[in-house]
Amino acid sequence: MSTKRKSAPGKKGRSKSKKVEYDEEDISSESDLEDVDAGSNVDADDAIEEDLTDVSNIPELRAPEGGWGKSGTLLLCGLTNWEMAGRKAPPKTAKSNVGRNLWTPHTFKNLNGARVRLVASGPAASHSIVVTEDNRCLAFGKNDKGQLGVGDMKRRDEPTEIDALKGHTVIAAACGRNHTLILTSRGIVFAAGDNKLGQCGVGKSDACIVTATKVKYSGAPIVKVGCGAEFSMILDIKGGLHSFGSPEYGALGHNTDGKYFITNSKMAFHFEKVPKRIVLYVERGKDGHVTPLDRVEITDFSCGHHHIVAIDSKSRAFSWGFGGVGRLGHNEQRDELVPRLIKFLEPPNRGVRSVHCGNTYSIVINVHGTALMFGQTKRSGEANMYPKPIPDLSGWEIRCVGCSQTSIVVAADESVIAWGASPTFGELGLGEMRKSSTTPMEVKAVEGLYITAVTCGLSHTLMICRDESEEEKAKIAKLEVYSV
Repeated sequence: MSTKRKSAPGKKGRSKSKKVEYDEEDISSESDLEDVDAGSNVDADDAIEEDLTDVSNIPELRAPEGGWGKSGTLLLCGLTNWEMAGRKAPPKTAKSNVGRNLWTPHTFKNLNGARVRLVASGPAASHSIVVTEDNRCLAFGKNDKGQLGVGDMKRRDEPTEIDALKGHTVIAAACGRNHTLILTSRGIVFAAGDNKLGQCGVGKSDACIVTATKVKYSGAPIVKVGCGAEFSMILDIKGGLHSFGSPEYGALGHNTDGKYFITNSKMAFHFEKVPKRIVLYVERGKDGHVTPLDRVEITDFSCGHHHIVAIDSKSRAFSWGFGGVGRLGHNEQRDELVPRLIKFLEPPNRGVRSVHCGNTYSIVINVHGTALMFGQTKRSGEANMYPKPIPDLSGWEIRCVGCSQTSIVVAADESVIAWGASPTFGELGLGEMRKSSTTPMEVKAVEGLYITAVTCGLSHTLMICRDESEEEKAKIAKLEVYSV
């Protein structure tokens, strides 16, 4: 794909949030909490000891200009037989004959014309969250661990409202392999799904949270949530990042991978069952000397399966967790147990505006609008050990990026650009004749449409398409329709 001429300079940039004095004290809830019995299921009434349902006295966060997301038409492509994601054959209990591969973006008939303002999934997820213009929070997809938060473990092919969130304004969500985090306008986080590693943050483990339940956290209001495969991250309004769940590879950023020996031959992990703030950010010199950095205020972050990339108020980028194939951008394949400054992306000339993580790779958009990738998007071949520009995206005004396991979907100008190595299942939207591509290609089915949001699951993609003009509505009406 040829590069595109640059749009007028000075048009867009990363919005600066109001700076708040950094709080040195760890404001996470870290009280000693007892486990529940292995194999039990916990609902909203049993997961926590205190009544946390009354939030009427908690002030709402200030909505950005334009509200909590621009509403439009939901488009879906990729694998819709959710149990088949990442499998060669469906489980015995799965609905093997339900769902199909959507090779191009489709409208979703089962929404009955409802416009949506938020879509969320994740590179390890086979489920999704959708929020409609009238503030209904809907979930659909795989649900074998209760990750949809609808009160049971039955798969949903049709978007189903999460009753526990009625009356709340949902402003963000994130999906892990089998768990979900949902953020409300009052800065409160709800969780559902697999919690055996503590990734739901309700204070107890060895359970499935089948009803959306408030995370056990009592600090500053939360403004962003993220999920790795089996861990969770939440960002507070003061710039503090808190993590919980599986500490494997150092993904929680607490200077440990959580391993300990039960016996001489048996190893286990210490899981974080409630949010714990990350307190140490470091810079490593060429000589290997490690220097702690003071007053780091995180403004954004993204989670891969086992790694994280975050940016701070100074446009610096940090990464930690699993270091294989260069996904951390440090020009080496070592795991990082605490957030480490990515020297290749240091401001002022190379500062970072946004971050996006897939399974084995990371993408950053710098302050000049250039997209850089590090890690590996193919299942074999060369890896980028440090950030390198993506030539085919040069000149495009990149608006949003969706990252799947090895697939990438980018909304830029009035186009969608996608690429990913085989096997793919339609998540690229390129059509049945060209299912995969190792180089960026424009998605012809939505050419000329303005996409306001993109999110990718393990094998599917959701987009929100602007539908304000009659011309836009006419183009959308020509797309294929998916119905359950």
